[in-house]
Amino acid sequence: MTSGTRRISREQARRIAIAAQGFLDPRPEPFGATMRHLQRVVDRLGVVQIDSVNVLVRSHYLPFFSRLGPYDTALLDRARDRAPRRLVEYWAHEASLIPPQTWPLLDPRMRVAAEKAWGSMRRILAERPEFVDLVEDEVRRRGPLTAREVEAALEHDQPQRTDSWGWNWSEVKQALEFLFWAGRISSAGRTAQFERRYAALDVTAPPTLRGAWLNRAGPGADPDRFLELVRVAARAHGVGSERCLADYFRLTREQVRPAIERLVADGEIVPVSVPGWRQAWLHTAARVPRRVHVEALLSPFDSLVWQRHRVDVLWDFHYRIEIYTPRHRRVHGYYVLPFLYGERLVARCDLKADRPAGVLRCHSVTWEPGAPAGAAEALQRQLGSMATWLGLGSVRMGGPAPSGAADALGGQ
Repeated sequence: MTSGTRRISREQARRIAIAAQGFLDPRPEPFGATMRHLQRVVDRLGVVQIDSVNVLVRSHYLPFFSRLGPYDTALLDRARDRAPRRLVEYWAHEASLIPPQTWPLLDPRMRVAAEKAWGSMRRILAERPEFVDLVEDEVRRRGPLTAREVEAALEHDQPQRTDSWGWNWSEVKQALEFLFWAGRISSAGRTAQFERRYAALDVTAPPTLRGAWLNRAGPGADPDRFLELVRVAARAHGVGSERCLADYFRLTREQVRPAIERLVADGEIVPVSVPGWRQAWLHTAARVPRRVHVEALLSPFDSLVWQRHRVDVLWDFHYRIEIYTPRHRRVHGYYVLPFLYGERLVARCDLKADRPAGVLRCHSVTWEPGAPAGAAEALQRQLGSMATWLGLGSVRMGGPAPSGAADALGGQ
């Protein structure tokens, strides 16, 4: 940083971040969102994380609700499952939905699947490479198929013998997941049970991108791919540190630094000074609002709160996902959604959709110190909106009566 570097306050930086993530875009009427509205969110975020936990709703539906309000989730299913697809699945941040044009940019990750994929995937490749090829052939000839359907197809085409050629369902799944990680097959969407439907690349790729999908591999990892990924991350952040820009697509610092230099040289981002970060960059097209007012419940996997140090710096909000924490060690609950009010993260809500009872259960609300009084009424509105969206008849509060800003919720 030089003495002439622009200084941005923490408050300005978080307003920039909120705008860059699409929270200030006009919302449609409830259930009035069209595919155009969903595409706008996709264009803002660049990547939407997937998670299998369904205690409230599958996590990839929530970022759209947070930015659009109640909408028809069938729109998102259609964008993912039907050609020409607006979204495809791959390991981007974690398991994620990304635009089809982003998929070839992740070729460097596909190249190292044999060394970097999880142990069971590497093991099936090392011990039974011919079986992996056989699974790939089944998907190419018969797909899209779920793992169980691949197993049934193999049983039909290659009946299991009593010698060493036998296999089991987990080996089929391991082979499929390796092939998916390596970019040798893709996903044509999910079933109602959230099972991935594996497919050949030419089935999933939109016609205009088929060449890029099928012929993406060159002699080595293309640094321009990292440039494009960092470009997406810089736009989606508005302002961020090197760690922020790397984490968005799980890149290394070594992969990100040359891309940052290029973007600075091309005038797309500029170095800025933000309290709490040793160095930061502002996207030159980022909106810099003077004031912000947002009311939104955020998925635990929302891209606004992915990078924990970023959340600490900009919001002074120590956020950790406790889904995988033993129950007796949880502080705030199982499926905890941060509540964004104004420009601050002011509360955490432990939510569950009790579908048999037709109730959205809010097990607890934990308020941050100094949460403004208006936040309680706003949270009440957001919980009611979420219940309507999920087709639930009411909201029920559980646990001890909240205090402070949350008193207004006690009568629900």
